[in-house]
Amino acid sequence: MKSSPSNTTEHNWGDPIESLSRSKKPSPTFEKLAAAGIQKISDLLWILPLRIHKSPPPSPFREAVLDQFFRGSGKVIHVEVKPAFGRRGKGNILLYNGYAVVVDDLSQESLSLRWFNLYPNQKKQIEALTHINFLGQVQEFKAQKQIINPQILTTEEVAPYIIEYPTVNKIPGNTLKKAIELIPPLLWSKVPQILPELGYDKKLSLGEAFKIIHGRIAPANFNSKLKEQAEERLIYEEFLIDQLKIQTRRKFIKQKDAPILKANDLLLKNLKSTLPFTLTLDQDKVLGEVLKDLKSGHPMMRLVQGDVGCGKTIVAYLASRVVTQLGHQVALMCPTEALAQQHFESFKQLAPEISIELLLGSTKAKDKKLLLTKLKNGEINIVIGTHALFQDSVGFHKLGLAIIDEQHKFGVEQRLKLVAKGEGTHSLIMTATPIPRTLSLAQYGDLDISTIKMMPLGRKGIKTRITEKKNYDKYLEFVKSRLMQKEQAYFVFPAIEESETMDLQNVKESLNKYQESFRAFKVEMLHGKMRPEEKQKVVQDFRDQKIHILISTSVIEVGINIPNSTIMSIYNPERFGLSSLHQLRGRVGRGEKAGFCFLVLDKELPPDSYHRLEVIEQNLDGFVIAEEDLKFRGEGDLFGVDQSGSVTSKKLANFLTHTSILEQVVADVERLKETRPDILSPIFEKLAKDQKILDTI
Repeated sequence: MKSSPSNTTEHNWGDPIESLSRSKKPSPTFEKLAAAGIQKISDLLWILPLRIHKSPPPSPFREAVLDQFFRGSGKVIHVEVKPAFGRRGKGNILLYNGYAVVVDDLSQESLSLRWFNLYPNQKKQIEALTHINFLGQVQEFKAQKQIINPQILTTEEVAPYIIEYPTVNKIPGNTLKKAIELIPPLLWSKVPQILPELGYDKKLSLGEAFKIIHGRIAPANFNSKLKEQAEERLIYEEFLIDQLKIQTRRKFIKQKDAPILKANDLLLKNLKSTLPFTLTLDQDKVLGEVLKDLKSGHPMMRLVQGDVGCGKTIVAYLASRVVTQLGHQVALMCPTEALAQQHFESFKQLAPEISIELLLGSTKAKDKKLLLTKLKNGEINIVIGTHALFQDSVGFHKLGLAIIDEQHKFGVEQRLKLVAKGEGTHSLIMTATPIPRTLSLAQYGDLDISTIKMMPLGRKGIKTRITEKKNYDKYLEFVKSRLMQKEQAYFVFPAIEESETMDLQNVKESLNKYQESFRAFKVEMLHGKMRPEEKQKVVQDFRDQKIHILISTSVIEVGINIPNSTIMSIYNPERFGLSSLHQLRGRVGRGEKAGFCFLVLDKELPPDSYHRLEVIEQNLDGFVIAEEDLKFRGEGDLFGVDQSGSVTSKKLANFLTHTSILEQVVADVERLKETRPDILSPIFEKLAKDQKILDTI
């Protein structure tokens, strides 16, 4: 193993990485690392090797095994170096490719060595070779073994491990390896731990885990089981960091004072009597949990989850009325203008006697200015809108409750930014995408979770079918038969216009096609690129049954509630996530008529894609679908704005495959909260400061 340079300067893990440099000049490598967020020496620990192997001993060429590292030596009997097909390196320098044939020192066998993209100084080194000690990975070309870009060993001493690091911010792995080797040996025994004496520390300390992962232990002690234990310890640490962030956010929000909003029984009775239906048992139970939070004196942080159409909105409405009756304002934030418009109309219909306004990105400047003034003066009781609500220009007189609908469409930061517009504002979050248990632990641990599972009485349900080419004509005839019964249909497509790069059916092309196929009916289109007033008119015409078939993109995924629409046809369904398909399906079967959902294919799908659609065809339970969708989608970035997709900031931890470790972390943190709050308090204080949590609550 290469030793780190002797350096009399005392280092700490919290020092900037530039302190490792032996030069007084700025290091381009360290500057690039800093730009990538790797600023402290301790950050280098989390640049984990892609692979680590024990260095092999010198061996005869006949023992070279494909895909394994091999170390040998021999006489160079042929060398050839040519320009690398015009390739150039830094400074526009011409590069070369090299080839050598070596005869084994330990036998009479030969082996080919090849180098690509050599600089002139490396070219001279290759051309001067008469004997070589080398190390590299064995490959095969035309049934002959060879080694590509072998390392030329200048001494008999070889590092005990071959460590391959990833490229970070265009810094090659070899360069990163050299930077990590600058860490003084004494520092490796002083790796700081956030919380010592936890369960996993008894098996392996964090410092020991990093030493194993980075090859800082004797080769005789290194084995696959030890490496696995080290990886588990780092996974534990990553989950621990996330849990402490979650608990910090919860602690500092929950300890704030909030307006005590206590609803009296008469008020509740009067509010419920104005509803055109009776609450289900689940709705009543969840409303009780919300009202209990509102009178607690601390900010409510509650997530209400329930399947499409279960009645979450009515719970939010009743909570809003309690808050406004007690002199506070309510903000309801939605991910789309269509959903905001729908909530606005529903609330106005239920409560025409109070001031309810709509704030959208498309709201005219003059109208917006007047609305913001009235909002600031307290003349508006409830404001319903989109992302426009958390803009800096929006202020409230007395914001008591912030409601966020379809939480998965927003990020944590956006939620907190809206809540921060009031003093101790209560927050109620709603989602029709049920939260799998592991995700609730990993992402929503700062929230209390309520669940509505019962559906309102009178729903006839939805039948789902995968429709292939062989059944297409039969499917069209069924749609026509339902339209003849005065019902309506959605045809949803994943693209607006024809794409040269994707074989997708599109809205504009399909509009002409289906206007021709359904001449007896009115067919119109709806998509996100239309002007807001155009979209509103189309939706209203569809609601008024002036339109029979609505050709649309997924813009209708949330926010459209038209009970007379009974058919949802989704074209190229393989292009949608499972949760999106479930949401789209939830647009039908909302009234007294049964709903039908068709997943329309225009080509044969691979088995895994077809299986995804079978999950939708065979399940109406959003919780089952959410679990499956999570497996397909990945976990996303939990603390950024983006909360979906396969991108994650973690190096090793994945709550889908490491659930047992996540549960261990949650249990350990909860135990410490009860038994050793003195240990956790300073950690929470530091995290709150580092994460700027106190600035957002």
